[in-house]
Amino acid sequence: MSAGLLIGYNKKHQKAPEVGRCRWEVMAMGIGDWESALIEKAMTVPEDYCEPYVVDTALLRASYAYCTHVTRLHSRTFYIASKFMSCSKRLAIHALYAFCRVSDDIVDRAEGNRAAQLAAWRRDILNEKVNNPILIAWRHTLSRYRIPLGYMFQLLDTLEEDLTSRRYATFDSLANYCYGVASTVGLMSMYIIGFRNREAVEYAVRLGIALQLTNILRDVGEDWRYGRLYLPLNELHMFGLSESDIANGCVSARWRNFMRFQIERTRSLYAKALPGLALLDRDGQFAVAAAAELYRAILDEIEAHDYDVFRRRAHTRYTRKLLALVVIAWRFLLNRYCSNP
Repeated sequence: MSAGLLIGYNKKHQKAPEVGRCRWEVMAMGIGDWESALIEKAMTVPEDYCEPYVVDTALLRASYAYCTHVTRLHSRTFYIASKFMSCSKRLAIHALYAFCRVSDDIVDRAEGNRAAQLAAWRRDILNEKVNNPILIAWRHTLSRYRIPLGYMFQLLDTLEEDLTSRRYATFDSLANYCYGVASTVGLMSMYIIGFRNREAVEYAVRLGIALQLTNILRDVGEDWRYGRLYLPLNELHMFGLSESDIANGCVSARWRNFMRFQIERTRSLYAKALPGLALLDRDGQFAVAAAAELYRAILDEIEAHDYDVFRRRAHTRYTRKLLALVVIAWRFLLNRYCSNP
């Protein structure tokens, strides 16, 4: 997706905002109509579903087991969080993760013509003659939980755009990207977990964007090495920064102010998203809360390392993950998490 041009922007007359005095002024510039537009996009997805899918029991069991292996290998956080779901939902979540992982890897790491490979992967999804274990488990999950296919295609459309888009002019355009690669995953997860009513959709949209923004802030240095920059260009300019600052890995006062602003906005999205846990089926609430808290802790790690996301990749230590899970479990026992996340 093309970031486009910064219309009407004159860097010469812009000053880097002072964090504190201008913070909410700047925040207002970062939040516009994107939220309501993306919620509407999620609410109006076509209700097309996968046809009933019958497959050999042994083959299906092996396919789900392979998806679990992929999940455990590539995302300890996701794997740990899924442990708190019922067995059938956990396996379905692993199938979703494995499907998304392969889709993302085609765009980021595949050799050869990535566009052609992504198109072939897309064609194979609903082809019952294809014996890929991930697709077998994923087709079964799509059918069993009646997940609207529109969310999956929105994800794939955004990944296809990511093959050519490397810059985002505004936060609105970045939020649209985050919706496509992350909120769609949360919305599909919602159908697996179960939910009370359609009000849950808006919370899933916000949580997906918060999670993806956390990824983006953590991976600035790594993404740059792949030729990508997932930060709003106009906001970089507002803080007196340019792409050369990213290229040089410069942790300056301006960079720290920029990152404080980004982290504050991301935390506000978590705060707005997490009350939606109460709308999910009870056996899935803890898993989603755990995933959100473990990701939210990455923001603390970025701060703890003085916003240097160029030379190290912020991650939450295993002991801290366990402590966070204990705290979440205790708050759930007191029935306080969903009302005060």
